[in-house]
Amino acid sequence: MIWSGRFGRLVHSLVFVDRCNECGFQYDLGKATAAGEAIVVAAAQLAATLEDPRIETRSRRQLPTWSPVEYGCHLRDVLLVQRERVLLARRVERPSLEPMGRDERADHDGYGAQDPFDVARQLVDAARMFRNVLARLDPKDWERIVRYNYPEPAERSLRWVATHTLHEAQHHLLDVQLQLPGNAM
Repeated sequence: MIWSGRFGRLVHSLVFVDRCNECGFQYDLGKATAAGEAIVVAAAQLAATLEDPRIETRSRRQLPTWSPVEYGCHLRDVLLVQRERVLLARRVERPSLEPMGRDERADHDGYGAQDPFDVARQLVDAARMFRNVLARLDPKDWERIVRYNYPEPAERSLRWVATHTLHEAQHHLLDVQLQLPGNAM
């Protein structure tokens, strides 16, 4: 079985994501153990944008693209959900992970109405919490398998989960940076 698209190739029910065509992120599972620190750096950069009083963080520059504060909320929630998924994988053999309800969450939690300074603080805290969980994985834990349902259902290692989460952080940081004054969309 072969599938190709935005997130890579599906071969024999395992997804091998090579590169994101939108942001250029290269998936390298060999660097998964460094993902936690890189996620904290990306989250801190996005948080600094949310705290910058010169930037209108609540407005959508171009519909349907989210505003910077909405991306901050989304990334915060991604990090919290991914943290719980990693912890679950350490307790349960091959757990099936439920989708996080990305679009529903934005509406149900009122992403666009949240205070950018609160979101900035929560985002950095969530990144540090995720980094902590990754730092506690031993070599065997990194190979633990979860049933991940995005972009297609497949079994993936915690190395992939960490790498994919780093992609989420860097991709959404770029989404926000592209909305800043002086950047073309």
